[in-house]
Amino acid sequence: MRFRIYVGAIAAVAFLFVSSTWANAQQATTNCRNTGNFDKWLADFRREALERGLSPRTYARAQHLLTLDQKIIGIDRGQRVFSQPFLEFSNRMAGGGRTPRAQELIKKHAAIFQKVEEQYGVPAPVIAAYWALESGFGADVGKYEVLRSLATLAYDCRRSERFRKELHAALKIIERGDLTPENMVGSWAGELGQTQFLPSHYFDYGVDFDGSGKVDLLRSVPDVLATTAHYIQKSGWRRNEPWMQEVRVPERMDWSQASLDIEHPHAQWTQWGVTLANGKPLPDGAPNASLLLPMGRLGPAFLVYPNFRTYTEWNHSLIYSTTAAYLATRIAGAPVLHKGNGTPDTFTMEQVRELQTLLVKAGYEVGGIDGRLGASSRKAVQQAQIKFKLPADGYPTEELVRRLRRGS
Repeated sequence: MRFRIYVGAIAAVAFLFVSSTWANAQQATTNCRNTGNFDKWLADFRREALERGLSPRTYARAQHLLTLDQKIIGIDRGQRVFSQPFLEFSNRMAGGGRTPRAQELIKKHAAIFQKVEEQYGVPAPVIAAYWALESGFGADVGKYEVLRSLATLAYDCRRSERFRKELHAALKIIERGDLTPENMVGSWAGELGQTQFLPSHYFDYGVDFDGSGKVDLLRSVPDVLATTAHYIQKSGWRRNEPWMQEVRVPERMDWSQASLDIEHPHAQWTQWGVTLANGKPLPDGAPNASLLLPMGRLGPAFLVYPNFRTYTEWNHSLIYSTTAAYLATRIAGAPVLHKGNGTPDTFTMEQVRELQTLLVKAGYEVGGIDGRLGASSRKAVQQAQIKFKLPADGYPTEELVRRLRRGS
């Protein structure tokens, strides 16, 4: 939720992890160098933790794990996050039998899912999709000692303040009695549990749904499902409303309307020729919707609703958010998506960096030159497409890059 990749299933936990909230932020300090002494840093951190109210006993229990691991810094600096096109990523992450397995587990835990939805308003397919993507339904919660990872990343110059906050939260989880230092095992960057929560979110949103007296997101299915729903609810989920549906868009379309910043009622989309993917009319009574084209006008098309914003709150990567929402529709019974009406251009991270550099040079705001085609970069692409009188669908093309190089 937050920052999030796998080798098999675990490679996905790491892959998903890095793409979280933090991964989409501008990372100007990627190549910074650590010059301070770690032991001195740790002594300062200990003093701060105790001043914030952590008991000396809790710190002493965890201290043997608060060490520097250069391997973690190497992993963090070497991230190549969500560089695949949407179709490639979604085929890999939303396939592999995840839909039928999720449906089986929803039936198995029907009573829990029902109680969770009654309390938080979040339907089972939405929760189950995250459960699938983040850990393969609990099969791969990670293998790293979270305290060691967090101490390393809190010391590291690249994102020290953000991870410092998470290290404080991890120690508070121990003090509350939810986990011990030794069983606090998760992703290399510190996420915990079957839906991979940052320690701060674990502490703030964790729900003891099984009545054990502890929030156990590693082993307790009721706690996992309720906590996941609680976080989604607090992120703005609207009960009994849709989140996404696939649509068919006509070739002649004002593509500048394809933006998460723009919403229209179904009646307006219908007037422009948008239909359901099977060609049937859009239903009446739905909330206003935005047109999402994850691979531009030649790829799949979706209408997304206010509830989709909770997906981008969970993970700022648009590829991950779209995949999670799409998988939830599949679990809820939707058919496999259509691949679109053509072959969109694809870009490597290096090519996206060049595109972002050209956009910045031309005066557009891209949210950081990081090789990730996030919301800010897509908005800049759309603005440049409008300037050059190209189809303004917010997805880059080789033609746009050529125009930006020429400046005309």
